[in-house]
Amino acid sequence: MLIARRADTRARADFATWKMMAKLNGASALPPEAQEFLSSYRNLLAQMSEGEATEATIGAIYKAYYVEMGGAGKPPDVRPREAQPAADNVTAFRRPAPKPKSAGFFGTGAASGAQKRPLPVALIFACLVVVYVGIRLYWR
Repeated sequence: MLIARRADTRARADFATWKMMAKLNGASALPPEAQEFLSSYRNLLAQMSEGEATEATIGAIYKAYYVEMGGAGKPPDVRPREAQPAADNVTAFRRPAPKPKSAGFFGTGAASGAQKRPLPVALIFACLVVVYVGIRLYWR
């Protein structure tokens, strides 16, 4: 059954690619087997609807791929999943629920690591001045 699924997936993907290349006038660059399947698809389009012709062509490609991939006997019937129509494909944005604040060690929350208070700019500047003065004094 694994070979059958792989063959069906590959057949559907290849047919979609070939069909798009044919629409873009690139069918001449396709391999001969692909060109044969596309010509049979065009013949089927004259006899039946586009959906039926597509499924019939994919079925023929599937059978060829099943044999090519080492499948023995008649290929099993692999039914594609029923496509559910996408009526509304927009997902509403939801904000995540706020996390409850926990009072950590001495009520600062520092022990839990939830929120760290940023250092004031003046403190950072003072530390840089101390380091600079220390280096200047060390080199003298």
